[in-house]
Amino acid sequence: MLGGIPMAREDVGTCGSCDQTFAYQLIHNGFNESAFAYCDQCGSTALLDGWNEGIPEAAKIKVHGPVNPEAEALLQPCSCGGRFLAAASPRCPHCSAPLSAAEARSYIEASAPGTQQGWRWQGTWDGMYCIIIEERLVKDNWMSS
Repeated sequence: MLGGIPMAREDVGTCGSCDQTFAYQLIHNGFNESAFAYCDQCGSTALLDGWNEGIPEAAKIKVHGPVNPEAEALLQPCSCGGRFLAAASPRCPHCSAPLSAAEARSYIEASAPGTQQGWRWQGTWDGMYCIIIEERLVKDNWMSS
């Protein structure tokens, strides 16, 4: 179980900067009715449940992809001191380098069962899918009103 999200399986990726491996989980935000953002310093993932009753009204949350600007401004900072932003990228848990979406395609598609039926990953960090690296996840981290 990953922060309340059942883990179907643990996949492994490789950082293009330091060549170290890490566990990851790919999340389909359309199926989850969620939005996401990454920490601009450590790359942790914030998942925002579109059905959460604690969503501030001013957030005007839009689900199925990266967090919208109104919602982004209402997220608590990351425990590392960074900010959760739609434009940030996931980062390597070993060297902190931003992970390349283009390089991620090889390990994501190699691990995905749907690839054999023609599924292809979006190839970007700002689409329907987000990634959780080494269980670095916060959920519904809204600021108190």
